[in-house]
Amino acid sequence: MSKKRKISLSEDELVLALRNHEKVAVEALYDMYSSSLFGVISRIVIDTAIAEDILQETFVKIWHSFSSYSTDKGRLFTWMVNIARNLAIDKIRSKDFKNQNKNQEIENNVTSIDEQRNTVYKPELMGVKDLVQTLKSDQKSIIDLVYFKGYTHVEAAEELGIPLGTIKTRLRMGIQELRKHFN
Repeated sequence: MSKKRKISLSEDELVLALRNHEKVAVEALYDMYSSSLFGVISRIVIDTAIAEDILQETFVKIWHSFSSYSTDKGRLFTWMVNIARNLAIDKIRSKDFKNQNKNQEIENNVTSIDEQRNTVYKPELMGVKDLVQTLKSDQKSIIDLVYFKGYTHVEAAEELGIPLGTIKTRLRMGIQELRKHFN
């Protein structure tokens, strides 16, 4: 039995295939981005099974809402990360999720803690953490809260004790600085 070869397309080829709803697009999308998107989701949702469900939801949402993606507004990966991140945050804010976590037995908590220690996602291996460290400290702390810890802009403003408008401005300026490394 031979291993299936992973499909890899250029971003332009992938965008075109997704626009045309080609089967190869779904396979390439999964092969190229599943581990990165799962890493983003796992940072927010610790439970592996729930994170896997959210990853599946992410791909379904990407497939069904691809018509809303515009290359003028940013890169495909950034758009997909935002979808994954938003679905993960929506999940941990949902009443079902909060109730489920309140009702867990002690054995489940021990298992959950063990799984946390074995997480595979390491943004420092992708270089993102290193790039964030080059930012000004005020931008760095906001990006850390919003993107790595899943805070909303309002929660970050409350945590840091600064106005919401300042949070949004510093976040935008930090992201613009980070984009210089990718463009």
